[in-house]
Amino acid sequence: MFVITADQRNSRRSADAVAEALQLLNAERADDLELTAERTAGDEVQMLLNSAQAALEIALQLTRTGQWSVGIGIGAVPSPYGATVRATSGPAFIAARTAIDRAKKSQAKCAIESDPASELAQDIDPLLELLILMRNRRTDNGWELYDLLNTGITQADAAERLGISPQSASQRALVAGLRTEEDAVRALANLLDRAHDALTTDKTLDAEEGTS
Repeated sequence: MFVITADQRNSRRSADAVAEALQLLNAERADDLELTAERTAGDEVQMLLNSAQAALEIALQLTRTGQWSVGIGIGAVPSPYGATVRATSGPAFIAARTAIDRAKKSQAKCAIESDPASELAQDIDPLLELLILMRNRRTDNGWELYDLLNTGITQADAAERLGISPQSASQRALVAGLRTEEDAVRALANLLDRAHDALTTDKTLDAEEGTS
């Protein structure tokens, strides 16, 4: 499973962002959440997710705002789950706690950990950081095109809405790294799935060896 722990940055000097984030995540990501995302400690949000793709997309969504440090934990979460996220525990939650502590010190404000430790998860971490840093350099024009394309329209339709030529839209997409991001997100989600599956396989093998 995947656990995200997100901590609001500079919360003592800014308005509380937790309530708005929870409302948005629980409304838009209900199918991805095993349990309702909730506030766990003042200015902290936690959620249990059922897919690597969802965990990655939410991490990118939160870091885009500049308001959050985000830790992604990979590991087991024994069932049955608790009634709430706060009442649920397991190695994935421990990994997310370790990840958020590292995320607060990183330039990208995002980190990945697995429990037990995984070399693959460690290798994914700097790649995700590179993607986030690339996104952080994106201009408002680039984000404007990104948001339009995320509604599912074509680049030609986006160009028409923006009042620019298709050639200008293509150039804007190139400068914004939109195709690069699309490819990177797909690759990172696949790697996260592999890291998760490797942990599951290792746990099964350990259990089999223990009974032999």
